[in-house]
Amino acid sequence: MSKEFEQISIKPGFMKHNGGLLFKTISEKEYQFKTTINENHLNAAGIAHGGFISAVVDAGAGTAAHRAAANSPCVTISLELKFISAVKLNQELVGITKIQKKTKSMVFLTCELKVENKIVATASGVWKILRLPGTVPGGK
Repeated sequence: MSKEFEQISIKPGFMKHNGGLLFKTISEKEYQFKTTINENHLNAAGIAHGGFISAVVDAGAGTAAHRAAANSPCVTISLELKFISAVKLNQELVGITKIQKKTKSMVFLTCELKVENKIVATASGVWKILRLPGTVPGGK
């Protein structure tokens, strides 16, 4: 699969505005994403804001769901996060997403966020695979 990370935040929007997100495919069921914590990602305590971490997980895991669904559009149905430790300025936050199950209409996954091999958050979520009018399933 991909050996290098690709920038997935190329269209104007929230993630591009906040520094972007790099993504790569490890296998059909495992994906990785990363970003570096900048000053604008910090809360008043000087650590990465939980809302930013949530957005990173939603974007990274959502991209994994999209790729696992043969590039069909997907939307978040549920996302549960557990914050375990702090992330500081200039640290690289890396997410590892594993697809647990994929049906015709849903993707179920788990995700771990790490800094230097230390778990900082875990997540699990469900994404709905959209079948939009005028599109072919799988995006082909």
